[in-house]
Amino acid sequence: MALVIRTATPDDTGGILAIYRPFIEHSHSSFETEVPTLDAMGTRISSGMERFPWLVAAADDMVAGYVYAGSHRSRTAYQWSVEVSVYIHPDYYRRNLGRALYTALFAVLAAQGYFNAYAGITPPNPGSLALHTSMGFQYIGIYEKVGYKQGAWHDVTWWVRVLHPHRTDPPSPLLFPTLPTEW
Repeated sequence: MALVIRTATPDDTGGILAIYRPFIEHSHSSFETEVPTLDAMGTRISSGMERFPWLVAAADDMVAGYVYAGSHRSRTAYQWSVEVSVYIHPDYYRRNLGRALYTALFAVLAAQGYFNAYAGITPPNPGSLALHTSMGFQYIGIYEKVGYKQGAWHDVTWWVRVLHPHRTDPPSPLLFPTLPTEW
């Protein structure tokens, strides 16, 4: 079964939500506590893609995993930094799908003109930690007991990956829709 990494479409919303739902309901990996409706998730994806990529790995008609970027902070001086997340269907764990998705995402983000990608990991999460460190993320700090979910307080460790060398007077990043749709 061949996997294709491409831009998410409205038809992928159900597959994305199916992958994300268990992380909301049974995990502290996401601090979201209520599963969004299909319409709400579709709106989240389409509004996010006004500026940032949402990519899926598709195997036939199934979404095997997805990755996306969003704003790191809202102030103008942060515009060259993004926050990233990746989610994989359990049937595709340990197949380097996270690596493939992140590789495609980082290429798009660099082409858009972003410099820094940040990721938050709620410990313990050895799989996510292994993926992020293998992708060149460096540990930068911890928010201790920052989120309360499933009857416990949770820390979030923060990681950064530089997408390309920093330079003086960078132009504003390009909007995602101005780039190609397949990688």
